[in-house]
Amino acid sequence: MADRFRITLGQLNPTVGDLAGNAALAAQAWSEGKAANADLVALPEMFIAGYNAQDLVMKRAFQLDVMTHVERLAKECADGPALAIGAPWAEGAELFNAYLILKNGKIASRVLKHNLPNETVFDEVRVFDSGPLGGPYAVGNTRVGSPICEDAWHPEVSETLAETGAEFLLVPNGSPYYRGKLDTRMNMMVARVIETGLPLIYLNMVGGQDDQVFDGASFALNPGGKLAMQMPAFDAQVHHVDLERGPDGWRVLEQPLASLPDAWEQDYRVMVQALRDYMGKTGFKKVLLGLSGGIDSAIVATIAVDALGAENVRCVMLPSEYTSQASLDDAEAVAKALGCRYDYVPIKEGRQAITNTLAPLFEGRDPDLTEENIQSRLRGLLLMALSNKFGEMLLTTGNKSEVAVGYATIYGDMAGGYNPIKDLYKTRVFETCRWRNANHRDWMMGPEGAVIPESIITKPPSAELREDQKDSDSLPDYPELDAILNILVDQDGSVADCVAAGFEREVAKKVEHLIYISEYKRFQSAPGPRLTKGAFWLDRRYPIVNRWRDPS
Repeated sequence: MADRFRITLGQLNPTVGDLAGNAALAAQAWSEGKAANADLVALPEMFIAGYNAQDLVMKRAFQLDVMTHVERLAKECADGPALAIGAPWAEGAELFNAYLILKNGKIASRVLKHNLPNETVFDEVRVFDSGPLGGPYAVGNTRVGSPICEDAWHPEVSETLAETGAEFLLVPNGSPYYRGKLDTRMNMMVARVIETGLPLIYLNMVGGQDDQVFDGASFALNPGGKLAMQMPAFDAQVHHVDLERGPDGWRVLEQPLASLPDAWEQDYRVMVQALRDYMGKTGFKKVLLGLSGGIDSAIVATIAVDALGAENVRCVMLPSEYTSQASLDDAEAVAKALGCRYDYVPIKEGRQAITNTLAPLFEGRDPDLTEENIQSRLRGLLLMALSNKFGEMLLTTGNKSEVAVGYATIYGDMAGGYNPIKDLYKTRVFETCRWRNANHRDWMMGPEGAVIPESIITKPPSAELREDQKDSDSLPDYPELDAILNILVDQDGSVADCVAAGFEREVAKKVEHLIYISEYKRFQSAPGPRLTKGAFWLDRRYPIVNRWRDPS
């Protein structure tokens, strides 16, 4: 019986639907494991298909194609270590979230996920069938238990594996980021270790998929919950972990631990990684955005340059007569600091043409919000024209506060393909700008230093669609608004909860009303990276037509 067991972990970045590409990543990791004399090479949950693949896995042609690629991979990886890989797996009329163990050119064992998450971004009860509680699989003379992702968030699967002879736990995951997730995840896994008395290796994927970003940060725990191995967050990496058998069973050999980023860096990395992967996986190379001289477009431009490089980012200033000189100066300063292209496209002539066209129909009516929105929609039209002409994806720049209450113009500043700050409240936008000015990391493609002028961070926010306009004319000040939104959206709380927190009932009622009547805008808005469990899209699903209001 072996005294050492080596696992090669593939903390890698799959692409949903790219079966051949994901299989190639798996084969490369297997080759590295073989060269390192590994006993087992492990990849994350649903790796061959990519995750979260949603209804794609229910398509029969896709299921058959998955089987073809898995069988081919098994043959290619026959001469060497076992290979464990996650896949959607059809058996008869049932479809499972499976973990397949490939050995000697075939599928030697399979684990079927038992606990199917059906909350937040997950709909696995709708997509998959629940597998039975099962036992461990053998790799050589060693018995390995693999609770698949959610299975390790509940005690029964791990306890059953321990009772049926598992010697350690290898947990494959497709676990997406939200703020605070790393600590929550660690606490859950420590609980499983304490309950079973077994070492546990937690393997997570990395990379962006639509709104979700998988943060990696794979780790290993020994009995008692002591951390023995920690991989970096967000970085794709193949990593070897050794276990040694002693009188008390297997133990993970301790190794230097990677340091993990703080909460501000995690959020910023998610926004950068989400955009980088959304672009790379959809085939876009370049982006453009309207650079207004305000803080939201400044941080989006910075995220874009950090994700893609300055040569792939176009910033466009589209001034009207209401655009201040300060905004003109600030926008140009941001573009210059970032080193990206800066175009100047005044909208005065186009706006006048539209005004003249509509004049016979608007005769006798005073100017109002309509004329303000024409400016925004004209900017959207011009930006989309540039997008079409040059093949550059348009980024939208609305923060979560604006997205929540509809303080944005549909088909205007909401036009675009991706919104990097969709889940970032305005108050956090300010702090994120300060964080980025003070910090630089090697995964950022943009320059070091203060790339966002202090004048942008400190001036009162304004849409500049009319004379002397400020956001506070229409909304509560952002610290108050964001605190109320946090209760109503992120905590799914009530108006009464807002009142209990010290806010005026009428203000909370107004904010609640704005949230509900803006649902139709969000339904048509661009996707953006999920930073919280209260993100708009899959985390929070409300009807567009909705007359209910909180009576409290």
